[in-house]
Amino acid sequence: MNIFTNLLSQTVSSPSPKKRRGIEIKSAREIEIMREAAKIVATVLKEISQTIAPGMTTADLDAYAEKRIREMGATPSFKGYHGFPASICSSINNEVVHGIPSPKKVIRTGDVVKIDTGAYYEGFHGDSCITIAVGEVTPAAAKLIRVAEEALYKGIEQVKAGNYLMDIAGAIQDCVEVNGFKVVEDFTGHGVGRNLHEEPSVFNFRTREMPNVKLRAGMTLAIEPIVNAGSKFTRILADRWTAVTVDNSLSAQFEHTVLVTEDGYEILTDRAKV
Repeated sequence: MNIFTNLLSQTVSSPSPKKRRGIEIKSAREIEIMREAAKIVATVLKEISQTIAPGMTTADLDAYAEKRIREMGATPSFKGYHGFPASICSSINNEVVHGIPSPKKVIRTGDVVKIDTGAYYEGFHGDSCITIAVGEVTPAAAKLIRVAEEALYKGIEQVKAGNYLMDIAGAIQDCVEVNGFKVVEDFTGHGVGRNLHEEPSVFNFRTREMPNVKLRAGMTLAIEPIVNAGSKFTRILADRWTAVTVDNSLSAQFEHTVLVTEDGYEILTDRAKV
């Protein structure tokens, strides 16, 4: 889940509020718990990707996700977070992030659907997002989805102790722009752990506005590029959550919770492992 950068400067709440602790290095025990939280998220997203079909509503997907998260012994990270009313964010086509599930939102063939969810398990969060092509989509939409996922992995490839956040950002930005798309700059990735959003902010584009943090083993990051087919700019709808592209162009997003290791990384929300 993304939030505006300025929310990262505020105290954030889990199901039980925690004080902010700066950039955290997780212990071996904490990493094991995060693996379980992330596994729950990966399982739910994999199942949704296999279940989604034209005619379903985004409320159907939300109900399914909440049921499965609770069945696996966790609670939905998003539900109630800063007042968000659901267990998933479901954003379709020109909706960029934070779409609110609704029984009135029917999924149709050709839609580009972003599903973002989190699970809070034994004091720690996992967080991940996928973009799903529903049925046959246009070649342009298929390319957008492919590039957004590729950009995520290009960023993840830069993760290792001793590298910097801007190594991640630059790899993502270069992948997106060489393919003719734009990185959304209104939202960022983030640290994740005891709180759903922790320090540091994980940018998807080069910037001097935030510290270029050096990565250390034991950091856990939610890396989440958002890629627009047209303008990089967004606006917020009247529901005060849903962000859409200003030019009605398509948007795609992928996200993983990633552990920094001494010699590389571990993708905690890897759907291929569930």
